[in-house]
Amino acid sequence: MEFDVTALLLGLPIAFALGWLASRLDLRQMRVENRQSPKAYFRGLNFLLNEQQDQAIDAFIEAVQNDPDTSELHFALGNLFRRRGEYDRAVRVHEHLLARGDLKQSERDRAQHALALDFLKAGLLDRAEAALSKLEGTAHEQEARLARLAIYERSRDWAQASAVAARLDETSHGSFEPRQAHYLCEQAQASVAAGQISPALDLLNQARNLAPQAPRPLIEKAKLLMQQGRLDAALQTLMELRQAAPQALPLAAALLAKLALQAGKQQEVKDWLIQAQEAQPSIDLVQAIAELEADPAIARQWFVNHLQREPSLIAAGKWLASERFAEPRNQEVVQRAIDRASGPLMRYRCAACGFEAKQHFWHCPGCQAWDSYPARRIEEL
Repeated sequence: MEFDVTALLLGLPIAFALGWLASRLDLRQMRVENRQSPKAYFRGLNFLLNEQQDQAIDAFIEAVQNDPDTSELHFALGNLFRRRGEYDRAVRVHEHLLARGDLKQSERDRAQHALALDFLKAGLLDRAEAALSKLEGTAHEQEARLARLAIYERSRDWAQASAVAARLDETSHGSFEPRQAHYLCEQAQASVAAGQISPALDLLNQARNLAPQAPRPLIEKAKLLMQQGRLDAALQTLMELRQAAPQALPLAAALLAKLALQAGKQQEVKDWLIQAQEAQPSIDLVQAIAELEADPAIARQWFVNHLQREPSLIAAGKWLASERFAEPRNQEVVQRAIDRASGPLMRYRCAACGFEAKQHFWHCPGCQAWDSYPARRIEEL
C-alpha cells in the first residue's frame, strides 16, 4: 500500500487549528472560573464587614464550590459557622479539611485546632480534650494546653489540671504555681470530705511549699488543725499570714478570734490584730478585735475609732447595734435601715468580671478567674 503524503499535509493544518481552538476554549473557561471565584470571595468579605453573616456564608459556599482546593475559604467558612453557633456544620468543614491528603502540616494543625474549638464551643468537652491533645508539639501547643486547663477546671479534674499547669509553667513566661496551689487545696478539701485528714494535710503542705505567698493553704490548714483540736498549731499557722500575705488577713480575722477564744489566748491574738489594724484598717479586723475585748464599752469604741479613720456604714451599724438608747423602738427602726443600706456593701466583688457575692471566692463562679476577689469588702475598695 502506497503512503499518501498529500493527505498528511492537508491534515496537519486541520489538527493545528483544532488544538488552537481547544486551548482557547480552556483558557476562556479558566478565566470565567477565576473571575467567579474572587468575585464570590470578595462579596463574602463585604457581607462579613457589614455584619451580614447569612449572606457571607452563602457567598463563601459559592466560592468554595468554584475553588474546592482553597483551604483559606474552608477556614473562613468554618469560623463563620462557629460564630453563628452552627457547630455541626463547622465540625464538618474542619473534618473535611483534615481528610484531605494534599494539606500541608501547618494547615493540618490549624484545622485540628479549629476542630477542637468547635467541640469546645459546642460543650463537647471529651471530644474537645481529645482534639486538643493531638496538638502537642505543634505551633498551637500553648493555646491547646490553656484550653485543656480550662476543661479540667470546669470538670474539677484537679489532678489533670495540675499536670497541664506544670507543663505550662515550664514553657510559658508566666507562673502557674499559685494556680497549682489552688488545685492542691481543692484536692485537700476532697480528701477531708472523704475523711482522709492526713493526706489532706500533706496536700496543703505541698501547696504551701509550692506557693509560699499564697494565703489559701495557710487558711485551709488552720481550719483543718482546728477540727483536730490542735488550736495552738492552728493559731501559729494563721499568724504566718502576717509575713506571707498580709493583704489576706481580713479573711482570717473571724477564724483567729474564734481560735483565740477557744485556746484562751485572747490578749495575745488581740494585740496581734491591733498591730495589723494599724497597718491596714479593715472592718473584719475591727470586728475580730471587738469580739476579743472583755469590756463591752471598749469593744464599742473600736468601731468609733475605725469611723474616725475611715467613713464606714458597716462600722456605724455595728456600733449602733451594741449601744443602748433611751428609745429602743426608734433605735430598732434606724438599725434596720442601716443594715439594709450596708448589706450590699458587705459583699465581695470580683475584680475581673464584677460578680458580687456574700462570701469570698478563690475561684470566681462568674468568669472562672483565680484570686480575682480582693480580701476587702465592697465598701473598702
